[in-house]
Amino acid sequence: MTAPSLKKPEVGDKPTSFTYRVLRYFIWLAFPKWRLAGVENLTEGPCVIVGNHSQMYGPVAAELYTPGRHWVWCAGEMMHREDVAAYAYRDFWSQKPKAVRWFYRLLSHAIVPLSLCLFNNAHTIAVYRDARVMSTFRESVQKLKAGDRLVLFPECYDEHNQIVHAFQDRFVDLGHLYHKQTGQALAFVPLYVAPALGTLTFGRPILYDPAAPADLERARVAAALMDAITNTALSLPPHTVVPYPNLPKKQWPKSRD
Repeated sequence: MTAPSLKKPEVGDKPTSFTYRVLRYFIWLAFPKWRLAGVENLTEGPCVIVGNHSQMYGPVAAELYTPGRHWVWCAGEMMHREDVAAYAYRDFWSQKPKAVRWFYRLLSHAIVPLSLCLFNNAHTIAVYRDARVMSTFRESVQKLKAGDRLVLFPECYDEHNQIVHAFQDRFVDLGHLYHKQTGQALAFVPLYVAPALGTLTFGRPILYDPAAPADLERARVAAALMDAITNTALSLPPHTVVPYPNLPKKQWPKSRD
């Protein structure tokens, strides 16, 4: 893989700070190098790539290695100074042993400047869980109409199987909004993130059906994506799965017995 450039981005690309470009370069050096599989399943036009979160691995690998122009959905709290610490502790470290939680509370405050630099400069779209969510969808559809790809990781804490946690399905409404503005069916591409194997595997696209009722289509597309990701994982050599919750490594499941 080609190393990220420290030069200023080209005209038309998102402007980024030099500090961010240096940080991204060192993250690229330190982060495991990944192999891409199933790239032929990516549509030439816009699509929504939907993957298992795999803790930090999914979003970082997506930012570094997704082919073409792409934008990663990111929790809006990680982009606002007043929200970073509380969100980071709750989402990343709240399940740590009680004896060391004090350290992670301090760490959640220490990472605030780093979080603001990384997530406000990277190719991200802020995701909100309040009335601001409409801005998330508006910006996302604009990027799709420009021919870009979106990457998102919609797992929640509800268990589904040993490979993937249940998906929050509202992201599927992108298909309705995109069709409404373009008249075209949007493709959702499943992505399996396997840190133990160092692979990002793209599956066959699932087309949104604008003629179907929106609530049924949410359930259908989300279920089809979870099934595709699960089947991809089971087709690979046996490996340890990095789960969505930030559990101790001894609790990480195996892809199959």
